[in-house]
Amino acid sequence: MTHAVVEAQGVSRVFPMPAGAVTALRNVSLHVDRGDYVAITGPSGCGKSTLLHLIGCVDSPSSGSISFENRDVATLRESERSRIRLTRIGFVFQRFFLLPMLTAAENIELPQAEAGVPATERRQRTRELLEYVDLADRAGHLPSQLSGGEMQRVAIARALANRPALLVADEPTGELDDTTGNHVADLFDRVHADGTAILVVTHNSALAARASRRLAMKSGSLMP
Repeated sequence: MTHAVVEAQGVSRVFPMPAGAVTALRNVSLHVDRGDYVAITGPSGCGKSTLLHLIGCVDSPSSGSISFENRDVATLRESERSRIRLTRIGFVFQRFFLLPMLTAAENIELPQAEAGVPATERRQRTRELLEYVDLADRAGHLPSQLSGGEMQRVAIARALANRPALLVADEPTGELDDTTGNHVADLFDRVHADGTAILVVTHNSALAARASRRLAMKSGSLMP
């Protein structure tokens, strides 16, 4: 029995295009173990986000296999993959993607409601998470009333709402200045120290340096 939260074996992803097929990933193998903090760096267009979509069960590989908590994702029904995305994987994006009509607290409550968490429990969890990201006083604020750094901290709290085994982050400091980005990186350190595995793709060398394992990608392949 492997200790990997997620494991990719020989994964490739080819996108058919009118001008000819485009290979975004080439024979990539990667594992993220429980308690891991893995950073992937590389130039734009090298396949980092494509890999995250596969690891996050958002997309399926053209060849190769991906297992999540020892379950072959390809054998699962879409409803089962959706449940994994909702309850076992937390997603953090460069542009936050908070729902603009919902308050900070409501954004964090939403994935819990979708997972069937009772109202009393999810309100308590939301309060805990807002305190965790030091935004208890912003619970009733809309995203338009928050700074970029505050929005990203709400997004991280939302990603943690259902206690995922893996936090997947795509350029989480890309929209932030250096000081604010460092505050978000500090929060990632805390999340990792508290036991959540993290996989982050980033151009930010300072963020990547905090990871316990760093990988580089080029032209759709992980570098040896």
